[in-house]
Amino acid sequence: MGHARARKVPARLVEDEDYQLRHERVAGIDVAKAKADVCTRLPPAREGGRRASKVEEVPATAGQVLALAGRLLADGVELVVMEATSDYWRIWFYLLEAAGLSVQLANPSHARQLAGRPKTDRLDAQWIARLAEMGLLRPSFVPPPEIRALRDLTRTRLQLARDRTREWQRLEKLLEGALVKLSSAVHSLAKTQTARNILEAIAGGQDDPRALAALAHGGVKGGRAAIGQALDGMTLGAHHPRLIRIHLDHITFLDRAVAAIEDEIGAALDAIPAAWGITAAGVPSPDPGPDAAVLTAASRLAEIPGVSPKLAIAIIAETGLDMTQFPTAAHLASWAGLAPVARQSGPRNRKPGKGQGDAYLKGYCTQAANGAAKTETFLGVRLRRLSRRLGGNRAKCAVARSILVVIWHLLASPEARFTDLGPDWHDRNDDRDRKIQAHLRQLRAFGLDVTLTPAAA
Repeated sequence: MGHARARKVPARLVEDEDYQLRHERVAGIDVAKAKADVCTRLPPAREGGRRASKVEEVPATAGQVLALAGRLLADGVELVVMEATSDYWRIWFYLLEAAGLSVQLANPSHARQLAGRPKTDRLDAQWIARLAEMGLLRPSFVPPPEIRALRDLTRTRLQLARDRTREWQRLEKLLEGALVKLSSAVHSLAKTQTARNILEAIAGGQDDPRALAALAHGGVKGGRAAIGQALDGMTLGAHHPRLIRIHLDHITFLDRAVAAIEDEIGAALDAIPAAWGITAAGVPSPDPGPDAAVLTAASRLAEIPGVSPKLAIAIIAETGLDMTQFPTAAHLASWAGLAPVARQSGPRNRKPGKGQGDAYLKGYCTQAANGAAKTETFLGVRLRRLSRRLGGNRAKCAVARSILVVIWHLLASPEARFTDLGPDWHDRNDDRDRKIQAHLRQLRAFGLDVTLTPAAA
């Protein structure tokens, strides 16, 4: 049996990236909750001497961190690197950065200790400093302060909305236990005013099914008769009105909290000049008007099918507005966890692994893909085509990546606008090219050499 011929791969010249440059004066920080071990590596004190490491333990307080910043600046440290340990790294990163030092955050998996080496906090700090000195740690993306503030607000809004959904689910479970089948008679407990009126009445002590059914809106599905049938047979105990009141009050509190934080999100976005648009007169403004020469960043993203204005702001809070942090759209997709991780060794090419990334951004892009699923757009048709071949989840991931690529281009070029390729793009391009290639293969099989020339218009 013959052996397969090895494919010859041409030589490639790969230049080092910025983070791979060597540094003479570095500091590595191993972060813990209440303190950190700091290793500073400086050039030798005398000619012909060896480099040495100075390791010290610094408490995680603002005064001590600022004092450390002064010592590092006095030593001329060019780069400070630390691991992303929980949220404990924040005080070190923010204060050292504010002091004027160049600070980088590294993924702990990139700074993992070699097997067989002893592991202590002091040795970890030395190891981080050595890796940083030789340019072996790729920095993680840390957004600027204004984007960090926006991110805190959007993530809090998402968590409050999830808490509100859980509260409605708990309330529905309580109603089912009392044989109140209200959720079966209305479209949604949370979005139907009829359901809210009935629940408020039950919490107030009303337990007559007819009186409760009379509170239903006349246009409710099935009419008041359906509501009456859903309430007939309910067995409310003495505790049910009290518990229903607790759930409704909590939901009301969450509604108000979400509304308040949405106002803060709008104000925070308007305070970022990079997110502004440009009016017809050429003046930057957070509200450039309908005839704007350049739309705001959120408005540009909201033109993508499946991306609502709120979702666009949440995406900006995760990616930031400076796309120079991500050299290409593929880098952004990889950072979001929407790109497969290659696993190739020799002739063996294993199934790509699932990438880890920003779970919030990945969820937002997947949500946008779900929103575009039923639209007659290029993205909607692409999702339905891929679903037949790959399955629903993999198709959503692929379309989410396509949306993120579009987002990168829109944020990298503020003058760019989204243009839909159209639902018939695949019919106009993919199928035509595939048919042409298939015919060419058949003709070549007969020994014919074919040259294609476009027909004159």
